[in-house]
Amino acid sequence: MLDPLLRRMIDPPLDRVGGWLASSGVSANQLTLAGLMVGLACVPLLAFEAYGWALGCCLANRLIDGLDGAVARVRGPTDFGGYADIVADMVFYAAIVLGFALARPQNAPWAALLLAAFVGTASSFLGYAVVAAKRGERTAARGRKSFYHAAGVIEGTETVLFLMAMFVFPSFFIYIASVFSFLCALTIVGRLLDARAAWTDS
Repeated sequence: MLDPLLRRMIDPPLDRVGGWLASSGVSANQLTLAGLMVGLACVPLLAFEAYGWALGCCLANRLIDGLDGAVARVRGPTDFGGYADIVADMVFYAAIVLGFALARPQNAPWAALLLAAFVGTASSFLGYAVVAAKRGERTAARGRKSFYHAAGVIEGTETVLFLMAMFVFPSFFIYIASVFSFLCALTIVGRLLDARAAWTDS
């Protein structure tokens, strides 16, 4: 929901840094892998409740995720790069929830609920992209992407904000995860309704 607004704010500085990295020989795929490794460090940090360090790794992951796209726009996007980027994102998001489940046993049922919500939103997102590509649809409001990015109540920006809230207020994980899961459910329903309205001619 907030992604188009955020893109207008962060793309110019990211593109400048991405241009410098590209000219230095850094590839988008290298950044994607580095970002994933940094992001996965959140799991043991969360398991030992080192929330400040985990938040730092989370923010570093998101920064690198923005830079790999900026480098790709300079050097030229590839199908594999777009695929690897979305796989890395989904693994990272799931890893964060796993980390909170490991941190405190009482978190586990709510972490499972949130993982189920993530599977649903990811399916609605990727499934929409597959059909949109088949129909030749494109999206520009969320930046130049390798594939169609469907709108929703919960998108990348909202996900990061909720994750940050979990890091800052870990004692409220149960409540944050509950609200997050509910908004993910709204996103799934919304995308299904959008798809039905857009593709009734099929």
